[in-house]
Amino acid sequence: MLVLVTYDVNTEDGKGRTRLRKVAKQCVNYGQRVQNSVFECVLDPGQCKLLKAKLLEIIDQEKDSLRFYYLGNQYRNKIEHYGAKEVFDQEGVIII
Repeated sequence: MLVLVTYDVNTEDGKGRTRLRKVAKQCVNYGQRVQNSVFECVLDPGQCKLLKAKLLEIIDQEKDSLRFYYLGNQYRNKIEHYGAKEVFDQEGVIII
């Protein structure tokens, strides 16, 4: 299923900047960045649960925000993209 992960981390201090880097690093491990704080992640239920747990350990829920949008398996019909930075099909064939 496709999960859109978005976050807003308060970076007013050094701890916030560290949290921001850690959140981005975890998201990169599971999907592709489509905007600064937005990742598209193709996950199975176990991976989704693991990613959520890791991110919740990192953020400060008093200062930061984390959102998950579950677009399901039929997500291709739910996404429209215009402009720069066209992304690749994460489930497609890769030819090297």
